[in-house]
Amino acid sequence: MATRKLVVEIIDAQQLLPKDGTGTSSPYVVADFDGQRKKTRTVHRDLNPKWNEVLEFHVSRPKNMAGEVLEIDVYHDKHLGPTRRNNFLGRLRLDSGQFVRKGEEALIYYPLERKSLLNWVQGEIGLKIYYVDEPIPAPVEEQPPPPPPAEEQQPPPPASAEEQSAAPPPPPLQAEAPPPPEPPLPESASENPPGPQSPPETNPAPENPPPPPPPETATQQPTANASADPPPEPIPGENAPTNYGRESNTSAIPMQYGPHLRQRIFTPATPDVYPREIATSYTDGGQRERSSFDLVDKMEYLFVRVVKARCLGDPQPAAPFVKIEVSGRTARCGPARKMATCEWEETFAFGREIAASASTLEVSVWDSPESSNSEGSAPEVFLGGVCFDLLEIPTRVPPDSPLAPQWYRLEGGESPTGVSGDVMLAVWFGTQADESFPEAWYSDTAVGASCRSKVYISPKLWYLRTTVIEAQDLPHGTGICVRAQLGFQILKTRKSTTRNGSLSWNEDLVLVAAEPFEEQLALTVESFAGKDSSVLGQVLVPLTGIERRVDNRLVASRWLDVGESGQAGTYQGRLHVRLCFDGGYHVMDEWTHLSSDFRPTAKQLWRPAVGKLELGILGGRNLLPMKTKNGKGSTDAYCVAKYGEKWVRTRTMTDSLNPVWNEQYTWQVYDPCTTLTVSVFDNWQIYADVAEPEKRVKPECRIGKVRIRVSALESGKVYKNSYPLMLLLPPGLKRMGELDLAVRFSRISELEVLHAYVQPLLPPMHYTRPMGITQQEALRNVAARIVAQRLARAEPPLRREAVLYMLEADAHAWSIRRTRANWYRIVNVLSPAVDVLRWTDDVRRWRNPATSMLVHFLAVLLVCFPELIVPTLFCYVFFLGTWNYKYKPRSPPQIDAKLSLADVAEGDDLDEEFDPIPSVRPPEVVRARYDRLRLLAARVQTVLGDLAAQGERVQALVCWRDPRATGIFLGMCFLAAAVLYLVPLKVVAIAFVFYCLRHPMFRDPMPAPVLSFLRRLPSLSERVV
Repeated sequence: MATRKLVVEIIDAQQLLPKDGTGTSSPYVVADFDGQRKKTRTVHRDLNPKWNEVLEFHVSRPKNMAGEVLEIDVYHDKHLGPTRRNNFLGRLRLDSGQFVRKGEEALIYYPLERKSLLNWVQGEIGLKIYYVDEPIPAPVEEQPPPPPPAEEQQPPPPASAEEQSAAPPPPPLQAEAPPPPEPPLPESASENPPGPQSPPETNPAPENPPPPPPPETATQQPTANASADPPPEPIPGENAPTNYGRESNTSAIPMQYGPHLRQRIFTPATPDVYPREIATSYTDGGQRERSSFDLVDKMEYLFVRVVKARCLGDPQPAAPFVKIEVSGRTARCGPARKMATCEWEETFAFGREIAASASTLEVSVWDSPESSNSEGSAPEVFLGGVCFDLLEIPTRVPPDSPLAPQWYRLEGGESPTGVSGDVMLAVWFGTQADESFPEAWYSDTAVGASCRSKVYISPKLWYLRTTVIEAQDLPHGTGICVRAQLGFQILKTRKSTTRNGSLSWNEDLVLVAAEPFEEQLALTVESFAGKDSSVLGQVLVPLTGIERRVDNRLVASRWLDVGESGQAGTYQGRLHVRLCFDGGYHVMDEWTHLSSDFRPTAKQLWRPAVGKLELGILGGRNLLPMKTKNGKGSTDAYCVAKYGEKWVRTRTMTDSLNPVWNEQYTWQVYDPCTTLTVSVFDNWQIYADVAEPEKRVKPECRIGKVRIRVSALESGKVYKNSYPLMLLLPPGLKRMGELDLAVRFSRISELEVLHAYVQPLLPPMHYTRPMGITQQEALRNVAARIVAQRLARAEPPLRREAVLYMLEADAHAWSIRRTRANWYRIVNVLSPAVDVLRWTDDVRRWRNPATSMLVHFLAVLLVCFPELIVPTLFCYVFFLGTWNYKYKPRSPPQIDAKLSLADVAEGDDLDEEFDPIPSVRPPEVVRARYDRLRLLAARVQTVLGDLAAQGERVQALVCWRDPRATGIFLGMCFLAAAVLYLVPLKVVAIAFVFYCLRHPMFRDPMPAPVLSFLRRLPSLSERVV
């Protein structure tokens, strides 16, 4: 076991408010955590104080620390300055979810907050917060004192010095007169409990006095209104925890010991027999997950837990194992771990439909001894068995505690007595909500670790920023650059030429690193002479010693000695670099529009969760066969779901085209504008040949994918839908089946969800120090590869091809189908504007006279009352959105094959889309595709040229490229200015509206003079070669 301490390093504060009336303040900080309050020293007359103090707090419940809050208050000392009260300078409340382990901490400047709207607060405070787990030292065993001789009758020994110091002092004795038979309890008795010297009566009948409070509780009670009353001055014992019920405190319950009695007598607090209400500390702020699987159908299983066996005979069996048989279905344990007993610790789960067709459960122990017979192995030896009546097996429903295993006598073994040892078992009926379900062997799946359901966590990714500043004392060379390598990532600076042995780059190289850090950063100095390169030196930097930051502050730079590559102790020069982990960024491993998480890497910057997302994976329907077994098509399907850093994998349902999983998972939601991804795969790992580990297993086959946007879900509503699984293959779009899902989003607070919509999508570092689009795309591909590598090393592994398919790692490849789909999406977005233009043209042509007259009236009304224009526009948008409410989707949208043009894509286009880079197609096919791309590019080139020509004609109005045209335009501008100065603007506007909406009988069918004038202006097209 270990104790946990919360360490708060209070570094400094900046730009505090002056409170002493002379333009300064004398601030100090009060920190409160888990009922423990501590205070820093006071810095005299400084608006940017520096404390550099460390405050430590004891964490009473390390496992339930999620519900605790650290409160930091900054005050102006009343003893310094002309004021006579403590002036409030700001506060800060931090949830324990932002605390990190020692080694992950970073200096963070938090803005100070106000307690109420009447407080005026400014400035920020710099803190380092982390927790440390320290092991509890083993207690030193003391030898008990020797007992007194039997013939000597000694009185009870007096209490030791430690007991006397721990026991409270006895009350003063009244020697003048005996006490009354039932005296009232004085106040002093409540403060000083009776000592151990007063023995109890033979028939004790206490008056039920209230228990004395512990001294730590009485020493400090935090004020209810901290804004009105100043914080108390620090006194001895103030830093002790004071929360009732959180720690064991023997002084809170008085105990009396008689000289001949060993019975402990408890004095009740009050004569009331009803239980009192207490504030439980075992809640986690509403974040507790449901223990029942209410989104899926409950599936009953017969669980058999085999723990160990003993006394199996002398000599001990060579390779004992356990067989479990029910209704003709047999399961077998693996080899036993031979210790003092034979241990297995395995759990088996049989479907209720299997158990319903039988009346007994048989558990037997066998031995398969090793045999040197070349003809075959020796027969298995029966050591004994146990039979259970299925009608007498208990049923366990969580959150009940696990059923305790029991010893059962093995009978019927091949021994003279028929009894050959004991086996420890636990047998019960349960559901998939049982804690043993994920690790159990299932009767409806294949044997193997790759068939079980698992939960994976993505590695914690960091951006490693390497700033190469300069170098000195390096050998002379031309075209010198620095290459940074971390694993498979390689980045290089620009080339620079040495001058007097000094080089300068000032260039940032950003790499992606994953915890735990396994590689070292290799900085290599290279010199290029033409196409040849030579290494001038290299330095290896361990990642564990690099500083972490969460903002844009500069970290200290350092000089690194460069030595010969692969040789330690040599000196070739030195390199000036600045290294840091940027924890203020969100390391993207998904596309931004498909991302499931936007939190920064540094846990200290995480916002509280706004809700909880629950997913129930019910099953699949009509899946297509993916492989052939014994001449029959079959599918071994499993699902993978990903949201945030948590990946889940269901168990594999073997030989089933209609698999039923009924598994439920939960995620914390930090941003509602995120996407949940669920994919279905066919498992080939179960057929891996263990005897040939070097043989490559066939990649997992994709079956389909489903995306669900969290913001499209109503809070508290359960969505149970069947989603089609579609897969795009080179022959065309193929429907692979259906996937039944149940989804529910539960919000914590509606205000928190609405507040998340107005927050920046990405962490602040993406805006204070943004990265280029090309750099972000390269880092995203690197992060996806790192996540795939780490998850492939888990047991059972989550295959690399499955992870890359979930992260859409191949979505950046060229596809003419997607290009057409994106073009139609743009047309669909611009179609309302096109419809408005067509409607306006119909009004101008008086195709509906009533509408044209109404538009004339509205135009005159808006011109006369221009203040109605903006409200009318917003009113129109409101009614438009209200009208579209009836078209609101009743279920979360799914992948649309029509929108993707996947159902009408041609074979040649799909073949080009699936062709890797470099191409593997014949040269004539590649040449034909290149010619087609050239024709498409020529059209785009023409459109771009026309757009540029129109813009250049507008510029030519005042550029005097055509002197006559520019003179005409300037004269018209002068005339228009004179008319607008003389004529009211409303009259001009009404005249313009009536002119544009005039009847076709007053309109010339030829183009307008203004358009003809613009088309005659020159452009720069004639100057292009």
